[in-house]
Amino acid sequence: MNEILKALQGGLIVSCQANEENPMYGPYFMGAFAAAAEMGGAVGFRANGPADVSAIRQITQRPIIGIYKQRETWPVYITPTLQAARDVVTAGANIVALDATHQARKGGLSPEALIDQIKRELGCLVMADIDTLDEGLMAVAAGADIVATTMSGYTHRTRHVSHHGPDLILLRELAQRTATPVICEGRVHTPEQLAAAFEAGAFAVVVGTAITNPTEVTKKFIRSISSELTRSH
Repeated sequence: MNEILKALQGGLIVSCQANEENPMYGPYFMGAFAAAAEMGGAVGFRANGPADVSAIRQITQRPIIGIYKQRETWPVYITPTLQAARDVVTAGANIVALDATHQARKGGLSPEALIDQIKRELGCLVMADIDTLDEGLMAVAAGADIVATTMSGYTHRTRHVSHHGPDLILLRELAQRTATPVICEGRVHTPEQLAAAFEAGAFAVVVGTAITNPTEVTKKFIRSISSELTRSH
């Protein structure tokens, strides 16, 4: 097995991302989050954009999954082009993750063609973010080194998927149907859900909001206060 994959196997990958409206937005804070997560035992990181990838690379030698969100008018915005992939690899990413669903994307390439281009021209590992079993198997056939459940619940075909936790059904189906590493990503909110993902066959698990978004974590605690007050009355 590839040494980078070995480093991730059985571990927690922390997604260090923040939107512009978040007070933690910016490379400095993402680097600090990564440093703190590494101290806690994270085996790798997922980061958005060259600046954040570069900041995290400066503080760690652990694997970085790089993405480049380019929100325009296209449904696909996670690393939609070869240039987007090149930018995060140049910044220090070991793995490029991309939206591998068959939705319209900038440049018009199919996900299979983009996976092939990245592997041939950049020579790095590719992680395919997918939403269904069929999409996952197509990504594997195209040469993806990892498939991840990232997009389940976030495409028109998967709106029915519960948003209360990770898609363990998809995870289990993928793990049973392919020898390619399957990463659980999306809505992993608790240690119990992380454990359930490994029991379902996850190669590794990505956690983001529950660790690196203090605003959402705070809101979760506030909601529990409101719920308790409602019950007491």
